[in-house]
Amino acid sequence: MLSFLLAAEPVFVVETGEDPAEAVLFPEEAAYVAKAVPKRKNEFTTARHCARTALGRIGLPPAPILRGDNGEPVWPAGVVGSMTHCLGYRAAVVARSGEVLSLGVDAEPAEVLKDAGVLELVSDEVERAMLSRLAAADTSVPWDRLLFSAKETVYKTWFPLTKRWLGFEEARLDIRADGTFSAEVLVDAPVVAGVALSRFSGTWLVRDGIVVTAIVMRA
Repeated sequence: MLSFLLAAEPVFVVETGEDPAEAVLFPEEAAYVAKAVPKRKNEFTTARHCARTALGRIGLPPAPILRGDNGEPVWPAGVVGSMTHCLGYRAAVVARSGEVLSLGVDAEPAEVLKDAGVLELVSDEVERAMLSRLAAADTSVPWDRLLFSAKETVYKTWFPLTKRWLGFEEARLDIRADGTFSAEVLVDAPVVAGVALSRFSGTWLVRDGIVVTAIVMRA
């Protein structure tokens, strides 16, 4: 999935469809899910296991991946990363910050959004017209779910650089049938490390019942 999607990028991807027995949490991490149901604990644990495995591939020892004030993962110095999980899939992607400025990944079940009201909340009229055109040409892709996933990925890429919230309505997506998408930020966007954060470009894939989206913003 993500390994295929990001094969040309300077990133390390670890993904799995299972919750391996060797996936365990540090005490500091376990505190975050102490009262969670088993499903939540499993996906949280395995995503961090994937992250530690990926960090090991760039020579970093196992360490807890804590949360920031807004629930975002706190990565070791010199590293950028992103984690995701959904039913039947967990993954983490990391890169050296000298090569990648920021990145985001998201995975969702390849199913249409169950509540029609959700699409109204996460899209505007322009995007819904785009989804209708895409669906008319190809009914095999859950385009509304893909839009949702891509917006999650935009936010995961945006937040580490800005430390600012970005609502679903504050980014407009252009999804293309060739497996790519772009996002235009509709609010004032800062310039970070010489890069204007007003526009993002990403890729998407639907395979084995999962939608995955990714953005890699190179340094």
